[in-house]
Amino acid sequence: MARISASVYTSHVPAIGAALDLGKSAEPYWQAVFKGYDFSKQWLKDQKPDVIFLVYNDHANAFSLDVIPTFAIGTAPEFTPADEGWGPRPVPKVIGHPKLAAHIAQSVIQDDFDLTIVNKMDVDHGLTVPLSLMCGQPQAWPCPVIPFAVNVVQYPAPSGRRCYMLGKAIRKAIETYDEPLNVQIWGTGGMSHQLQGPRAGLINKEFDNAFLDRLISDPEGLSRMPHIDYVREAGSEGIELVMWLIARGAMNDVNGGKQTSLRHRFYHVPASNTAVGHLILENN
Repeated sequence: MARISASVYTSHVPAIGAALDLGKSAEPYWQAVFKGYDFSKQWLKDQKPDVIFLVYNDHANAFSLDVIPTFAIGTAPEFTPADEGWGPRPVPKVIGHPKLAAHIAQSVIQDDFDLTIVNKMDVDHGLTVPLSLMCGQPQAWPCPVIPFAVNVVQYPAPSGRRCYMLGKAIRKAIETYDEPLNVQIWGTGGMSHQLQGPRAGLINKEFDNAFLDRLISDPEGLSRMPHIDYVREAGSEGIELVMWLIARGAMNDVNGGKQTSLRHRFYHVPASNTAVGHLILENN
């Protein structure tokens, strides 16, 4: 059967992608950001999965404000980088895994979570920036990727608790797939940031690091944090952090298994007026 071997958590700041694409990653402003992923790039080479299940949010590229699914799973054989207004990023197209994606959709929907099945969509920086941070600039991404889009753009967004429980259902689905695949689950977005209004530019280091602490040691309690706490403490876009709870809910230790191992932790301010956070947890 398939298994989840690890979870990866990372911000997906669009300016990070631009810095990489424009050859600015060695500039003093960006050096510290990319250095925080040096370990991660080597780790991914050493722990190469067969499939990545990547949780992210679309930024009104695949889905307009006319139709916004709460949870959407990409079941296509491939996904093209989106044109976000200045042309698509110069990155490889994303190869999907339709069989596993369809199996997860079947299992999770039968487990009472309503998913939107998407057979064609472009993927924006929410998905491609994490891949770039973890893989650099390859000719092709190292394995198939299943995109899983979560609405954290227009309210109402799903609760942290709903996301956490969904992670458990995704784990169950993956473990009942009848091929011995090594699957990683990635949660992306955040950390604290606000892009508009009087608090534009807000960054809360204390909240961010407390969130990382609790994600590691108390994900169950963290899952109960209400939306208003995210918005008050981490800014309007800080709500993206609920997506990390999907990945965390899929790990062994919160499903009756052994304690996970923390392989890497990184936090940096600023990156384009945003806090960057990153964790790697391995199942034992």
